[in-house]
Parts: sequence; C-alpha cells; structure tokens
Amino acid sequence: MNAATVIRFVRTRREATVLAMLILVFLGLTFTSEFFLTGRNLSNVARQISVVGIVALGQALVIIAGGIDLSVGSVIGLSAVTGAIVSATTGMPSLGIVGAIGIGMAIGFTNGVLITKLRINPFITTLGTLSIARGAALLITNGNPQRFDNWAAFLGYGKIGGLPVQFILLVALTILVWLFATRTRWGRNVYAVGDNARAARLAGIDVAKTRILVFTVSGSLAGLGGLLLGGMLTNANPNLGLGYELDVIAAVILGGVALAGGRGSIGGVVIGAALIGLLRNAFVLLNVSGYWQTITIGLVVILAVGADSLNRRSEED
Repeated sequence: MNAATVIRFVRTRREATVLAMLILVFLGLTFTSEFFLTGRNLSNVARQISVVGIVALGQALVIIAGGIDLSVGSVIGLSAVTGAIVSATTGMPSLGIVGAIGIGMAIGFTNGVLITKLRINPFITTLGTLSIARGAALLITNGNPQRFDNWAAFLGYGKIGGLPVQFILLVALTILVWLFATRTRWGRNVYAVGDNARAARLAGIDVAKTRILVFTVSGSLAGLGGLLLGGMLTNANPNLGLGYELDVIAAVILGGVALAGGRGSIGGVVIGAALIGLLRNAFVLLNVSGYWQTITIGLVVILAVGADSLNRRSEED
C-alpha cells in the first residue's frame, strides 16, 4: 500500500481520521501531563468513555436508520432515579436494574411508535420526550438525589481484573451490536431503511418495525447508561445525563455515521466516544476552563458534519 492509497483511505474513512486524532491526543497528553498515564486517571477515562460509548451504540443504529434520538440524556437521568427508587422500595437491586433499563426501553418504544404511526418528525418527537423524561425525573424525586449504593451500583463503580465493569460491558455490547448490524437480516434492514426507505419498503422490509426496533434499542441502552452513571456516583441525581445527547451524537458523527442515514460503522462509533472522553480528560488535566469543553465539543460536531457534507458532495460529483 503506497502513500497515496493511505491518504485516500484516511480521507474517505472518517473513523481512520478520528483514530489518528485519538492517537495524537493520547501522545500529546502523555508528554504534557504527568498524571495522564496513572492507573487512576486511565480508569476514569475508561469510565467516561464507557457511558457515552454504550449510549452511542444505540444512537448509531437510530441515525443509520435515518432518525435521531435527542431524548437519551434525559432518559439517563430518569433511568438512574428509577433504578435507585425501585431498588430502595422493593429491597431488591435486581428489580432496580430491570426498572432502569425497562423505563428506557419504554421511552424508546414510545418514540418509535410516535414516529412511525403518527408520522411525527424524529427531531420533534424526541425533543418532546427529552422534556417529559427530565420533568418526570424531577417530579418523582422532588428534585432530590436518590441514594444508590447497593450491589447493582457495582456495575457502575466496580472492577473485574483491574478493569471497570462498565468498560467490560462496553466491549461486550460493541461486539453484540456489531454482530447485529453486520451479520443479521435485521441489521441489514437498518442500513437499507436509512439509505432509502421507499426502496426498502418495496423490497418487502417492514420499515415501521425496523424504526421502532432501533429506537427501543437506543432507549434501552440509555437506560443502562443511567444505571451505570448512577452506580458510578453511588447517587442518582434527576439531572444526571444533562447534555449527554450532545456527546453521544458527536461520538456517532465522529465515528463516521452519516447524518443522512444508510452508512456508518459500529467500531467507528466507539473510536468517536473514546476521542470525546479523551478530550474531556485533557481539559481537566491541563486545567482548561470547563466552559471550553462545551465550546470545543460543539465545534467538533460542526467540523465533523461539514467534512461529511464535503465528502458526500465530492462523491456525488
């Protein structure tokens, strides 16, 4: 493979570009911060990447299918407090896990039904459920944090073999979602629906069921993200996940998933989540104002979408 081939590959595969950026940021932090390679910091980075990465896996399926889910941040907050309250009320942490993932699944399913049956735009639908889920989390807790320190919280703060449990979950779920997207008929249907819904319908694909499925998966993974985030803090705050939708969508776009739908890789999404997590860690280690984090993530999203648009235009030309 010559240099021109490598350059063309990096230019046309955004995940390769993001991987190169990830390596550069990693090397930069290695030489600029003495705390970066410490075990405690790397463990924190792995946890930061895990929650965003897990939720981004579901968001990626939604965007590949031609939709978008803005409600994931609020679902994280509602799922966290639901898991904590159900665990405390029943005395059974296992039911707390079911409650957290179940409420996320229910909201995702509702999003899918509203979008496919009532034909409401995904942006408007999930913007509405974003507000409803956040309001519900504040209402049932009266705005107060809920203690969450039973064994179910181990999923958020625990380690197995020196690795955070939630990072192990991220690896396992990435493999499962990758197998689903690339090795199953339902996964191929997701790409077909996102590429051309009308053609997919004429080919016999049930477009409505496919879209309901991806929104349900997205809600379920956001519910799991809420459980992990609450467990990591041993405290379920109704405002948990505030603004997470931006990080999640940024990770998906950076990973090479086209906003127009129909294309994108699951591995790229995890690389995008890793870059977002590493950038946030860099701001902390380099003592940069937290306000710059939000500005930078927004700029990264705009640059990524701009690069995608230019690339698609050059392909069409």
